Amino acid sequence: MLRVAAQRTRQVVWTHHRGLATANSSRPFFPDEPTHPAMKTAVPGPQSKAILNRLNQYQDTRSVFFVADFEKSKGNYIVDADGNTMLDVFAQIASIPVGYNNPAFLALSKESAFQTALANRAALGVNPNKDWVDNVENAFMRVAPKGLDQVFTVMCGSCANENAFKTAFMYKAAKQRGEKEFTLDELSSCMNNQAPGSPDLSILSFSQAFHGRLFGSLTATASKAIHKVDIPAFNWPKAPFPLLKYPLADHQDHNQKVEQASLKEVERLIVEKARQQPVAAVVVEPIQSEGGDNHVDEVQTGVGGTGTFWAHEAWNLPESPDIVTFSKKFQAAGFFLNGRLRPTQPYRLYNTWMGDPVRAMQAATIINEIESKDLLNNVKQVGAYLQSQLPTLLNKNASVRGQGSFIAFDLETGAHRDKLLTDMRQRGVNVGGCGDRTVRLRPMLTFQKHHADIFLNTMEDALKLQK
Repeated sequence: MLRVAAQRTRQVVWTHHRGLATANSSRPFFPDEPTHPAMKTAVPGPQSKAILNRLNQYQDTRSVFFVADFEKSKGNYIVDADGNTMLDVFAQIASIPVGYNNPAFLALSKESAFQTALANRAALGVNPNKDWVDNVENAFMRVAPKGLDQVFTVMCGSCANENAFKTAFMYKAAKQRGEKEFTLDELSSCMNNQAPGSPDLSILSFSQAFHGRLFGSLTATASKAIHKVDIPAFNWPKAPFPLLKYPLADHQDHNQKVEQASLKEVERLIVEKARQQPVAAVVVEPIQSEGGDNHVDEVQTGVGGTGTFWAHEAWNLPESPDIVTFSKKFQAAGFFLNGRLRPTQPYRLYNTWMGDPVRAMQAATIINEIESKDLLNNVKQVGAYLQSQLPTLLNKNASVRGQGSFIAFDLETGAHRDKLLTDMRQRGVNVGGCGDRTVRLRPMLTFQKHHADIFLNTMEDALKLQK
């Protein structure tokens, strides 16, 4: 099906029927980026296919849409191996914050401290470089969520969630033993994966959640069966995530009922598990992206995409979360935590690398770009524009929703969604999907109104093919 669609839509005629030339009066963040998509072949084209055929000998390539040429990519545009220039509204699964080949990043790569970190990767738990504390302060603590005064850095989002779960378990177990030293029974039994040293604790998560693909994080994940099938899992509870109707203002009674029902079930599960498998933490995505204590997963929603640096900041919570995990757009991974959760003993949160100074320097550069270019305000403005325009292109059941430019909408079926994504790609706009039939927009923070118009025009053309 994908191959047929690609052949049918290869010839693309670019039009400006939304007045793209004058749509945006603000100054472009990348004056030298392309002004519009430019397609030479179908996607994937012959060069992408040739590279994928070679790569497939060693790695599974069935999830790959096309092969990128990052050297030629610029700003909000990604170029593939065949020279196709596409507006990227997926941004490496929400993980590119401030554009391809951003000059600030290129300048950072020339700095001596960055080069030293590249040439001498530190095992941060035993030999951090003398400037590591500067990296921690200039990047992570500079944007730490309110009430969280500690940070633990790791390598990826799944690693962040796994270690956050461990932290919750250690805190819960310490409380249960009254903050006393470990008993000999605990120290010996844990070596055989038995209680009391290996207590039967749990993490409460939600239906349709995605928290990663490692063992603990995968148990908390429930977005797609293909992630989980054949993999042993912990017997941890799941509560129903409230499935809201949109627009929110038109369905207040319904939404209040499903939210209250979800909260009631969370409370019931915590009470039910309290005796045999106590809940150590509740893990929540501010916005489900792939499908107690108040622990928040900001791996995909964090770092500005929703219009606030952390999505949960828009809620004005009366109390801060205990832990906030991060990755993706921050280019670094880890979690912030309240100091009371720091393990009493050393060596309990630990691995060889414990993060990467190179990524911390990039994170600091990202913050500088966000602040100097007022990118959070840009996200709010462009997101509001997109959310105002999308309903005019879609039917009333599309359920357009979002926060900032972190936006999604539904099509009639998964097949309709997949066809739209394929047709958009052939027309020079790369966008992603999630769930059973959802299109998700994950543009960079540098995505502006003239980019939004290109996306909207392209989607309008692609939707006509489905009629």
